[in-house]
Amino acid sequence: METMPAGRLDVAAGRFAVEEVPVPEPGPGEVLIEVRAAGVCLSDAHLIDGSLRPLYLAGEKVTLGHEVAGVVHAAGPRLVGDWAPGRRVLLAAGQSCGVCPSCVRRRPCPRVLTRGVDYDGGWARYALAREDTLVPIPDGLPFEQAAIIPDAVSTPYAAVVGTAGVRPAQSVGIWGAGGLGAHAVRLARLAGAVPVIAVDPLPVARERALAFGADAALDPAAPDFTAAVLRATGGAGLDVALDVAGVPAVREQAAAVLGAAGVLVLVGLTHAPLTITQGTRFSYLGNQVRGHYGSGPGHIEELIRLATTGRLDLGPSVSGLVPLTEAPHAVERLTSGADRPVRLVLVP
Repeated sequence: METMPAGRLDVAAGRFAVEEVPVPEPGPGEVLIEVRAAGVCLSDAHLIDGSLRPLYLAGEKVTLGHEVAGVVHAAGPRLVGDWAPGRRVLLAAGQSCGVCPSCVRRRPCPRVLTRGVDYDGGWARYALAREDTLVPIPDGLPFEQAAIIPDAVSTPYAAVVGTAGVRPAQSVGIWGAGGLGAHAVRLARLAGAVPVIAVDPLPVARERALAFGADAALDPAAPDFTAAVLRATGGAGLDVALDVAGVPAVREQAAAVLGAAGVLVLVGLTHAPLTITQGTRFSYLGNQVRGHYGSGPGHIEELIRLATTGRLDLGPSVSGLVPLTEAPHAVERLTSGADRPVRLVLVP
């Protein structure tokens, strides 16, 4: 039996390690992908520390990794498309469950499964993918840049252009300039937002946000924080505030600097309660809170076009390539916050 290394999480025991596992075989409608690059996300770290748990995982172990790119290695039976060996692809970060009444009726699935959470992901030499989750990528797009498009880029993209509906000349504040937040800065600028204000307690993150196109980068603990936001927005307050950190204090601070009809978009995930302290002000200004999760149909393809035409440079987003065998070190580097990488990418 042929085996391969894979980054496996024992969910019940809370133990993560790179182990040798059997190479999977593609079933009907599936393709076996030879992984060339797989992103390391803070969600992976949260799975390892137990603060995030799978909802639909069938067993006790799962191979992590929801940001994956590679080439077709082998195809299973009954495929609709032509997935010849060697074809370059990235994998969508999730898939419909395929068995619920909505899936049977070809309606939106209410229990979407996440790759590397609810079923095996791409921290491995090979990964299985259902045919409908494959997205072709052109030869000119490096694997490490393609891999991070699902989630690291597509989630803030969908938040900016979809959930928030950012329009040119609107003011946008982004709390958290890590992996998702740094891309939110770049994408808000691409959408025409002005000013784009990044908010992060770490100087290295604020410096990077400026390099990614922020017009201002503020320390949330600064005593003149509110005054600085008002100065940057001509006294009007923010049209859109994105909480990418998933921290209750961030949401309070962001809501307090919204302008008339301003929208707070919850991108970062947390189980903590949502509170609006200045409720009367929030209602008087007609503010809104909108939840956000992942990305929708077409967003990945749009980002591929933006990246391959030079409108969106993802080169600076890759903070380093790390061998798959050193996955635990990559997770530690991400969570330590020492250099606050945008995205580390595992290479099998």
